[in-house]
Amino acid sequence: MYDLRRLQILRELHRRGTLSAVAAALSYSTSAISQQLSQLESEVGVPLLEPDGRRVRLTAQARILVAHAETILNQLEKARSDIAASMDVVSGALRVAGFQTAALNLLPEAIAWITRTYPGIEVLLTQAEPDEAIPGVLAREFDLAIVESFPGQPLVQSGATERHLLFEDAMRLGISVSDPRARRGLLLEQFARDPWIMEPTGTPAREWAVDVCRKAGFEPRVQYESPDMFVHQRFASQGLALAFLPDLMWANTTPGVALHLLRPGMARTVYTVVRSGAGGHPVIRAFHDALMIALKGATSTVLRSLESVAGPADHSNLDPDR
Repeated sequence: MYDLRRLQILRELHRRGTLSAVAAALSYSTSAISQQLSQLESEVGVPLLEPDGRRVRLTAQARILVAHAETILNQLEKARSDIAASMDVVSGALRVAGFQTAALNLLPEAIAWITRTYPGIEVLLTQAEPDEAIPGVLAREFDLAIVESFPGQPLVQSGATERHLLFEDAMRLGISVSDPRARRGLLLEQFARDPWIMEPTGTPAREWAVDVCRKAGFEPRVQYESPDMFVHQRFASQGLALAFLPDLMWANTTPGVALHLLRPGMARTVYTVVRSGAGGHPVIRAFHDALMIALKGATSTVLRSLESVAGPADHSNLDPDR
C-alpha cells in the first residue's frame, strides 16, 4: 500500500520541478520532502528520481505512478464531497483565494451572505493572484480560488482541477475626464504616443494589454507599473497615463475617469477553481451560490457607475447569467 501523502508529494514534484518548490508549497523542509520520496521509492521498489544536473527529474516509472496518483487523489476528493453531502448540516472551513478586485468588490458581499445563511461555514480569505492561487488549490492550501484569464493568455488546464465560469468582465480604456479626447468614438490608435500604466512585466494582464496595443499598430510606452488597479485608476484620473480598467472595480466606487469600451472581446474571464472531485462538496456549492448572489448585486451597481461616466449605451459585460 502506497502512502497517500507521499503520492501527493510526488505529484507536486511533477508539477513544480524542484524539491525546494514542493517544500515551500507544502510547508515542509527540503530534507523532509527528500526523505518522504525516498520512503516512497522503497514502497514502490523502483527508482523514482534521477539526477538532472543540480536538479532531479522523475523516472518513467515515477510518471506512471503520478498518472495513477491523480486518479486516486481525485477520487478521494470526490469521496469527501459525497460524505459531506450526506450530512444534514452544511458546515466546515472554506479557504478561499481571490485576486484584488474580486476580494474588494465581490467577496465581502458573498461572505456576508454565506455567514448569515450558513452559520456553520467559516470562510478564510487570502488575496492572491492566479499564479499563486491555483498551485495553492492543488497543494491544499486553498479549497477554492477565484481567478482571472485574458484573451490569448488562457489558464493552464489540469485534470487535477475543476473550473466554473462566473462572468466576463469588460476591460475599458481609462482616460482623464479633462483630456479633450475623452469622448465617444475613440480608436486605440489615437493613443500610440501616450504614456501607459500597466501591470508588471510577465503577468498575463500585462501580456494581454501589450498585445492589444500591438494589434492596434503601436508599442505602448509603459511609463508606470503596478499590480494595483486602483493605482492605475488614480494615474489615469490625473492625466499621467492611460490604463485598461475592469468593470468590477466600479461595484462600490464611482469612476474618476472617462471609460471607453473600444471593441468587443476586450474582457477578462473570471472563474472559480477547485480540486477535481470537490465541486460537489456542499460547502463549495453553497459558496458558489453566495458568489452568484453577490455578482447580481455587483452588476447593478457597476451599471449605475458606468452610466454616470459613459452613458447607458456603453454598458457593462459583467453578467452572471452568461
